[in-house]
Amino acid sequence: MTPTRLRECLALLRWSQRGLADVLDTHQTTVRRWATGAQPIPENVAAWLERLAKVHALYEYPEDWRQRNPDSVKSAVP
Repeated sequence: MTPTRLRECLALLRWSQRGLADVLDTHQTTVRRWATGAQPIPENVAAWLERLAKVHALYEYPEDWRQRNPDSVKSAVP
């Protein structure tokens, strides 16, 4: 994975470099080094990000997620 592809995957996932560092429980300097090419991206991390990005690209956000069906709200209330 190139640094450019890493940044593309993060953008697609709507993650920051800091967010990725948090998920991986590593220092954000490590992710910054990957993103600038100063340090190689581990193959297992690259493969994982590619899988996540691929799945994320398959599914669009639901356009009507803010619209509520009044009947479904009523039926959820006892």
